[in-house]
Amino acid sequence: MAESTGDRHTHLNYPRATWRLLIETTPRTGAWNMAIDEAIMEAVAVGSAPPTLRLYQWQPPCVSLGKRQPLSGIDIARCREDGVDIVRRSTGGLAILHTDELTYSIVTSPDDPRAAGAVLDSYRKLSQGLVAGLRLLDVPAEMQPVNLDGASHYASAACFEAPSAYEITAGGRKLMGSAQTRPHGKLLQHGSLPLYGDITRLIEYLTFADDAERLALREHLRQRATTLREVLGREVSFEQAAKALAQGFHDALALDLEPGGLRDDELAAAERLAQAKATVE
Repeated sequence: MAESTGDRHTHLNYPRATWRLLIETTPRTGAWNMAIDEAIMEAVAVGSAPPTLRLYQWQPPCVSLGKRQPLSGIDIARCREDGVDIVRRSTGGLAILHTDELTYSIVTSPDDPRAAGAVLDSYRKLSQGLVAGLRLLDVPAEMQPVNLDGASHYASAACFEAPSAYEITAGGRKLMGSAQTRPHGKLLQHGSLPLYGDITRLIEYLTFADDAERLALREHLRQRATTLREVLGREVSFEQAAKALAQGFHDALALDLEPGGLRDDELAAAERLAQAKATVE
């Protein structure tokens, strides 16, 4: 990717590095998407693949659950009725409905200077790339540290309703959240950028004590979270958003991003993992 004016001042602390760039224009199922992220993490850990920035999509729509989130909070029957997948992430956090969005994943070593330090330090560093990319789209993006005192009193399963580490906001509303796992010297961080659509659609696939609780959370979520289209007043395609985010990572983190594809061993590992992820417990 070409040098930009941002290179002169945004990444002074990082030595230049080369990462693989995967921009996947063909959507995949939830099980395949989560399996690929994990397969890349394993390949990077053993040195058979370079650190990787992956930008991808989902089809059909999918509810992803955090690693330890109870399945009881999800309306499984409604998901089946509407053809919505359910998958469990390897990262923590709460439920997200993946549809009409761009999802990113980063896989690198925990000692990479762009990700080193405590988990919150790592979030802050890597999220600089997200903020830089969003600003290239004219989004007034800001990175907000967690304020636990401001946490919602709603005890729902919705991820976009809850505060997350260094979430990215625009106009005071949450636009992007991320989750990270670092098992045994590996590092995977991923998160979602809603491009358009009703940000409250997830509510249809959660369980509630009554309709009043459902309506209250829907309104709360509508006030708290937003989409790229709502922020900009225009639609941004997956390809446009992917190009901007890739450039943002290049600029902010001193990265040379080389377009590539998945290796045969990564695809084979992903296929095995996807089969295991087809059933959620």
